[in-house]
Amino acid sequence: MMDLLDRDPYNFVINHEKKDLKPLSAFVHRTFNGDDLKQFVNSLKHIYINYGGLEKVFKAHADEDCLQMSIHHFKRQFFEIPHLERTMKHVSDPSKNSAAKRINMFLRWMVRNDAAGVDFGIWKSLSPSQLSCPLDVHSGNVARKLGLLSRKQNDAKALKELDSNLRALDPIDPVKYDYALFGLGVFEGF
Repeated sequence: MMDLLDRDPYNFVINHEKKDLKPLSAFVHRTFNGDDLKQFVNSLKHIYINYGGLEKVFKAHADEDCLQMSIHHFKRQFFEIPHLERTMKHVSDPSKNSAAKRINMFLRWMVRNDAAGVDFGIWKSLSPSQLSCPLDVHSGNVARKLGLLSRKQNDAKALKELDSNLRALDPIDPVKYDYALFGLGVFEGF
C-alpha cells in the first residue's frame, strides 16, 4: 500500500487526481480491496479538505470522557461523499453496537503518548482520559477473568463496561491497561 501511495500517503491523499487512483485497483488485503482503498483515499481527502483533518473531526464530537460518538460522526463524514456500500463494513460504528477496536487502537496511537514510543501522542486536542480500550477477544477474555467485564460479547456495551472499570483504576490514562489485557491474553495463555 505504501508503494502504491508513493511512500507519502498524506501527499497522495491530498494531491491525487482521478488518474492516480487506477493503480490502486490491484491492492488486496484480506477483505479490503482496491475499490475500498480508492474510497478511503477519496474520503480522507474529503475530510482533510472540508473538515481540516482527522483530529478536528474527532475533536468536534468528543464527549468529555469518551470518543465513541466521535467515531460515529467520523464514519458519517467519511461516507458523506458518494461511496461503495461494501466499503462501509471497514469502518465500525459504536452507535451500531460495535466495539470499534481498530478505530480505538488508532485513537490510542494518535492521542496517548507513552515513553516506549508505541503510542505517538501527536494529537494534542484530545486527552488520554477520553480513550477506550481496543476491545478484542484477547483483552475481553482477560478482562472477564479479572472481573473487569461481565458481558459475554465484545461489543459497544461491553466496551462501556470495561471503560468504566478501567477509568475507576486510572481516570487520567485508563487505556494504559490495554497492554496487560492484550498481552496476557495472547502471550501468557492467561
